[in-house]
Parts: sequence; C-alpha cells; structure tokens
Amino acid sequence: MEVIVGIDNIRKRLKNPAVTIGNFDGVHLGHRALFSKVKSWAEKLHGQSVVMTFNPHPLEFFRPGNGPAFITTHERKLELIGEAGIDVTIVVPFDETFARTSATEFVEDLLVDRVGIKAIVVGHDYRFGLGREGDIDFLRRMGEQYAFHVDAVSGIDVEGTVVSSTLIRQCIHGGDLREAGRLLGRPYEIKGTVVSGRNRGARLLGFPTANIEMANHATPKRGIYAVQVDIDGRLHGGAANLGYNPTFGDTALSLEVHIFDFNENIYGKSITVRFIDRLRDEQKFSGPEELAKQICCDVERAREVLIRCSGLSPTESS
Repeated sequence: MEVIVGIDNIRKRLKNPAVTIGNFDGVHLGHRALFSKVKSWAEKLHGQSVVMTFNPHPLEFFRPGNGPAFITTHERKLELIGEAGIDVTIVVPFDETFARTSATEFVEDLLVDRVGIKAIVVGHDYRFGLGREGDIDFLRRMGEQYAFHVDAVSGIDVEGTVVSSTLIRQCIHGGDLREAGRLLGRPYEIKGTVVSGRNRGARLLGFPTANIEMANHATPKRGIYAVQVDIDGRLHGGAANLGYNPTFGDTALSLEVHIFDFNENIYGKSITVRFIDRLRDEQKFSGPEELAKQICCDVERAREVLIRCSGLSPTESS
C-alpha cells in the first residue's frame, strides 16, 4: 500500500480513484465493509482503492488532552488498512488551516483537483467541512456536477449490533473484551515496550512477568485477562494483570503479563498483548503466598480459555 502524508504530496491524480474518508479508529468490521465497497468500485472503474484519514484525530485537535483514548495507534491503523487490501492511503494533517476548509473547498480543491475522485463511499450519516456543513445530499449534488459516484452505506450490523468505534471503546472500558473482539473482527490489543518492574513476579510469586509500558490506548477495566502475546511475529499464551497491584499497595496503573513457558530476555522489546477474555476483578490478598495460589488458578483458567477461544494450544506459536 502506498501512503501519502500531506495534501501537498499528492503529486498527481490517482488512477480512477474510489475513495472513502474517515478517522477509522480501530479499523473494525464496519470500516472493513466500507473498504470492501471501495475496492469493488475501484474494480468497476479499473482504478485504485483509496482511504483518506486524518492525523491527528480531529478530536485531538479540538479537545487537546480531553479526547478519547484510541483503539489503535495511528501507525497500527495504517498497518490494518494495508492488510485490508487498500491501494493508497492519504493522511491529511488535521490542523487549523484544514479545520477551516469549507465543504465546497474540500470537494473541489482536494477530492476533485488533487485526487481526481471517480467514486466515494461513506457512511449514511457522514458530514464534513467547516461547521459540518457537507452531507450526503451535498455530496450527491457535487457528484453530479463533477462526475463522480456517491455510495452511502448504512451502519454495519453484526448479529444485531451496529458496529461503531464508540461502542467498541465502551466494551473495552467495561472489560467485555470478547464483545470488543467480535466487533473488531480480531482481539483488542495493546502494543508497548517491556520495561523493568519491581522484581516481584519471579522472586516473590514464582511467576515471572513482562511489564509493559503502555501508550495512549483505550484501557480495559482493571482485572485479570487471558491473553496472547505477539513477540517478533510469534504468538504465546499468557495471563495478564491490568491494575494497581493492591496486595502490594502500588499507586500506578500497570500491565504485567506472565507468558506461558517462556524464559527469554525481552527487556526493551516492543511486544503486542491481545486481550482474549476477562477472568476476574483485581483484588487485594493477605500477602504474596495467597496471591501466588490465586495466580496458579488464573494461569490454568487462562490456558483453558485460550484453548476454547482460539482452538490452539496456549503455547502454540505462529
């Protein structure tokens, strides 16, 4: 997939481009349905499928420090769009100048003159431009004037649930990672760097853990989870604790993962933790001995969950 960052770097018109536009946080099943439509239009037009997205997210621009925690980082979003088979992604920097762009300017200057649009696929409630003045009817009028197709897609329903990034974020925050994964079409994941912890896992409890430095991800509800861990492209089963370690009186939120049957040195390495299912709430125990007994139970249950949910041995790699 070709990635073009910045409007000024669209050097030439693309080949009969079919375009969809959005933030696409999470690249969930609804987004992928849009991408499939775009690819179908590109095939009809003998052209290219194009995704236009924004960085930073408009909510980060308008409400700095108060926007939602995102399901995917910008980098991971681009990876997932590429995996969906899109030909070109255009990343538009969302800044003060762009925020003042009218709907007419957006269509005429960007979509028609710069991109050379031949078809556009958007959600049925899509709005754009200064003051959100542009809507589907506006797009259809512009399409008639500039000879491009407009395809408005209704909300994507997955077994009775309309998929949205907001709903998925709510599932994540509420600890319903199975539902979040169902709507995403893959497990929710957090990517971070392995850092030094308090050296309690192996020494006090008999369960070594990888301590993950988390970026600005949507944070699941505190508790214990069955997880899969991607290390250099290989999957390992594990049990994760996301919380404050109340048994030891910690005050900082941490993500600690016990990786099954694993003893490699991964300090400083970037790894991905995929949340499969929630096992229980985080709780305070009388001391390390009682906590270690509970961890034994958690590990066994996590192994069972991974086998049931994935059909794989929890230690199987791929």
